[in-house]
Amino acid sequence: MEKKRVIFTGDKESFIVRVLVKKVADAGFDCVFVPSTVNDINGAWDDEQLIILYMDDDMIPKDDVIHFLTDKVEERGAQLILVGEQLDIDNICSRIPGDLIYKTFSRPVDNSVFANTVAEYHRKMESGDFLKRILIVDDDPQYLSLVRQWLKDSYKVFMANSGLQAIKFLAKNKVDLILLDHEMPVTSGPKVLEMLRSDEETRSIPVMFLTGKSDKESVMAVVALRPEGYFLKSIQRDELLEKLQQFFILRK
Repeated sequence: MEKKRVIFTGDKESFIVRVLVKKVADAGFDCVFVPSTVNDINGAWDDEQLIILYMDDDMIPKDDVIHFLTDKVEERGAQLILVGEQLDIDNICSRIPGDLIYKTFSRPVDNSVFANTVAEYHRKMESGDFLKRILIVDDDPQYLSLVRQWLKDSYKVFMANSGLQAIKFLAKNKVDLILLDHEMPVTSGPKVLEMLRSDEETRSIPVMFLTGKSDKESVMAVVALRPEGYFLKSIQRDELLEKLQQFFILRK
């Protein structure tokens, strides 16, 4: 079985850094150290999902490195662990979006807790805990299954075949986005949106309509309801995935 690879980056490979790298390696990970420069990090970065940034006293990475890490982590759906003095950690946390930082460790570091945190991250990643959660609501079971198949490798997908079933699901579960069929019997998409917006617990959940009607009048009627967006049901897989990725990036 191939080991999970972790990138460890810092100003220099000090004794403490080598100890932490070995502890992570002993936990079953392929852990490599690279200097904190854009070229070194970029050259070492393949498909790693966890980057550990170690800061020696007053050795905060340069601005170009911070900008590069922020963009790269966001683009790859990865996360950072920060290690250093608390003042340095606070400095970095003020410059990098909080959802890109998995954990922080103020020195001195408990080596075992640190290694367990790396392992915990990868367990959560493999179980899908870090995936965005999308609820698809549509009365057409074939279309439900099709969209779920398209999204399941990139998102944690839930399905509801009616507006009322969606409302019941949301009473007990949190999601990051609802893809809502506009034309449904009994409880229509607009009615479901109205119910969601009237409830304190669900009013802030972003909603995008799914509609099979592409004429101007129908599209304007959908837009007038002020959802976060809409997709024609004729949309293809790659375009849908691209637009969803753009949506979540812009909401960060």
